[in-house]
Amino acid sequence: MQTAGTPAVLAHVGGNVRRYRAEAGLSQVALADRSGVSRRTILKLEAGEANISLTGLDHLADALGVTFVDLVAAPTARRVDINELAWRGSRPESVAMLLASVPAASEAQLWTWTLGPGDRYDAEPDPAGWSEMILVTAGSLRIEQHGGTTELGVGDHLAFPTAQRYAYVNPGDTLVRFVRVVVS
Repeated sequence: MQTAGTPAVLAHVGGNVRRYRAEAGLSQVALADRSGVSRRTILKLEAGEANISLTGLDHLADALGVTFVDLVAAPTARRVDINELAWRGSRPESVAMLLASVPAASEAQLWTWTLGPGDRYDAEPDPAGWSEMILVTAGSLRIEQHGGTTELGVGDHLAFPTAQRYAYVNPGDTLVRFVRVVVS
């Protein structure tokens, strides 16, 4: 499961969900109905006791009329300097850091990712019109999409629409590092 993985980010997410839900005048049940995220998960999330998938956070943000970054960033964080751990893989060296966000049609996010040997991140489809740009800075990255698989080495990049299932895979035996830009 792709999770927002540290106590700090969980506290930000919990407090931000609670605040935006209150501002919207929504009960936890109403937010659950709008977002498709269970009421129990919302309850635990607001208490800082539950992890949630990145896609689940996207659904909550959409239901609240805010952005993903609004939910995960510290309330005082500048958008150009967010620096939050937002995903942790099965290996300790597999992490995704949300570094910054800039406006786009909706938003653009700058991430750094590392994947340990053999690890992967499986993504659910984003809404139509979303895209990602990937730049590999160390190792070798495989991107699996509906239309096929692309192998990227150091210095290689790929831009692609994300309204489809896709995965990042480290097929090698060394760490892979890459930069990810999400544009919505």
